[in-house]
Amino acid sequence: MIDGTGVITGVSVSHERASVDDIEAACAESQRVAVESLLAEPGVKEAYVLQTCNRAEAYVVTADPEVGRAVLDEFLSGVSDDACFEMEHEESLRHLLRVAAGLESIVLGEDQILGQVKDAYEDSRGVGGIGPVLENGITKAIHVGERARTDTGINEGTVSLGSAAVNLARAERDLSEATALVVGAGEMGALVAKALDETVERVLVGNRTVPHAEHLVEGMEVDASALALDAVPTAVERADLVITATGSPGHVVETGTLEDAGDTLVIDLAQPRDVPPDADELASVEVHDMDDLESVTAESRARREEAAEAVERIVDEEFEHLLTQYKRKRADQVIAAMYESAEQLKTRELATATEKLDLDGEEREVIESMADALVGQLLAAPTQSLRDAAEEDDWTTINTALQLFDPDFGAETPEFVSSMNPDEIPDAMKDQMPTAVLEQLDD
Repeated sequence: MIDGTGVITGVSVSHERASVDDIEAACAESQRVAVESLLAEPGVKEAYVLQTCNRAEAYVVTADPEVGRAVLDEFLSGVSDDACFEMEHEESLRHLLRVAAGLESIVLGEDQILGQVKDAYEDSRGVGGIGPVLENGITKAIHVGERARTDTGINEGTVSLGSAAVNLARAERDLSEATALVVGAGEMGALVAKALDETVERVLVGNRTVPHAEHLVEGMEVDASALALDAVPTAVERADLVITATGSPGHVVETGTLEDAGDTLVIDLAQPRDVPPDADELASVEVHDMDDLESVTAESRARREEAAEAVERIVDEEFEHLLTQYKRKRADQVIAAMYESAEQLKTRELATATEKLDLDGEEREVIESMADALVGQLLAAPTQSLRDAAEEDDWTTINTALQLFDPDFGAETPEFVSSMNPDEIPDAMKDQMPTAVLEQLDD
């Protein structure tokens, strides 16, 4: 079976329609673990999973889209149907392009998502989840994401959830003399710290690995200190603002820790949550999570609408290129078999001719070169016609080629042919198709 066959089925659980709890329920232990579990399902050829603080998405490649839908339904069986957005092949591809471009983010055009798409690609590829179908789609999405940020101004201004969180805090209270505690020194924590620099009087960064926190505070302009995760409870008591962004599977700042913290603003950017939901019930503590950032980003979103229109045009343009790329692959197995049959015929006839002629090595090379040139020139035009026909979904031309060249597919008919519904094939087309292909369609 030719590489690049199969269809993508996708599902997205994101801030667009899902709560923080829904997204948390949709996330697996890790992206790699999620991909491995999907690949273990019968019929799944490729798989890709993207998990961030505001989305959990999964994509599978299968021969039958019904199989893909069933696999993803089981994968997200613990998530409300209302929170899940299911996508077929073309919709999945367009969605991936829009995600990488920042068009689907809470902060329109934010930069972090592009790196997350790349990381998820590496995670999936590392466990064998990326094949030719997803390879084309995801690399195209990454290309679109890069174009969006270099060719337009969609990422100007507030460009990350970290800076959006700080803007939310600034809207809530005066931070000029505040002490801020950042829990987590990863990518999100670094974005938060950068946004806090020169905004507050002092920054404390707590992290499980202290050297990472130390590296983060080294470049800050304000008074900043690194501390271990077990020192966070004490630091909470000194902090006016606490922003959490760890990758911990459990709560990092417990409700009991906040009980004696006094007047404290807490913003939880982690997925799953770093702070228990009931902490917001404390009289002196105000807790915000990802759901609360929507209102903060509204003004920023309005400023980027013009740039977003340009990005939409980029997505449309690149999406059409990608579909053309996929459609051409529909004819590739016919073309490959056509060349293979011609190569076998050429080899057989060359052997017959050279047995009858007394040729030296140089003469044999001339004859073989001539035979290669004839095969290439004879098949060049039908090759182009087949690719053009595939782009236009012109199955009549493709199946005429099946009858004219009668390529030997061996035990398998091309997937794009075998997936055709026999009842939907006109009788005139059936008359053109080889008997072996018809038999497999009937099966």
